[in-house]
Amino acid sequence: MEQVLVENEVQQVKLLDSVNDDHGGVIVELSEAMDLKVFALMLKASIALWRSQGKRGVWIKIPIELIYLAAAAVKEGFWFHHAEPKYLMLAFWIPEGAHTLPANASHCVSIVAFVMNNKREVLVVQEKCGIFRGTGRWKFPTGGVDEGEDICAGAIREVKEETAIDTEFVEVLAFWQSHKSFFEKSNLHFVCMLRPLSFDIQKQESEIEDAQWMPWDDYVAQPFVQKHELSRQLVDIYRAKEDETYFGFPPVPMASKHPGQKSYLYFNDRDLKSSKV
Repeated sequence: MEQVLVENEVQQVKLLDSVNDDHGGVIVELSEAMDLKVFALMLKASIALWRSQGKRGVWIKIPIELIYLAAAAVKEGFWFHHAEPKYLMLAFWIPEGAHTLPANASHCVSIVAFVMNNKREVLVVQEKCGIFRGTGRWKFPTGGVDEGEDICAGAIREVKEETAIDTEFVEVLAFWQSHKSFFEKSNLHFVCMLRPLSFDIQKQESEIEDAQWMPWDDYVAQPFVQKHELSRQLVDIYRAKEDETYFGFPPVPMASKHPGQKSYLYFNDRDLKSSKV
């Protein structure tokens, strides 16, 4: 309980349940429905206590069914930090001056899949939606990496979803960064080389207009590839890779902090091994 002034009268108010975080702040996870005015009083009293204790950042996680409580928190000075399908996270900074709380995630991660068979044909698709819809442009399979998914696994999954082709991940050939893309977020695009393990294409009906194995020279001859600087640079990388004069970054499994899982370090292990000879 904490004493707060309510309508010129000091009252005893129950505090919000909280746990300390690792950075001198507190975390509140709401789970029970309550009256908006009651929550506002509890929040005000809790902030007073946290301030007296020298706490710094305050995080309040509000499940979607209690979203009506967010209004009271915003009125108290909280701001929206991020939202997920089932909750909203609010943040507050108690000390005076600029806060040092970490920002929300700033980047999305996507892959571009370069898959070539032993006939020097590349796996390409035409999309039903997006900026290339209706343009007739053939492009490599692309897609976003899911939360908790490794880049190598995401590349294999995207190729399978769009074309039904099974693949083996070889390496990351290159990556680039773009800005102001999906909801103003930046994007990291990883160009991945994969080896085909099957060859019969079945296009994804919901997103893919067409898919095929295209001769490499036909792909390169497309006007967009010839005019677009990034595409031309990637073609040079693919050619150098074919000539074995360029080496990318294969995934090397490492121990993970999560039991039973692996993480991956992507690096040029070929040059590293040769440097140790």
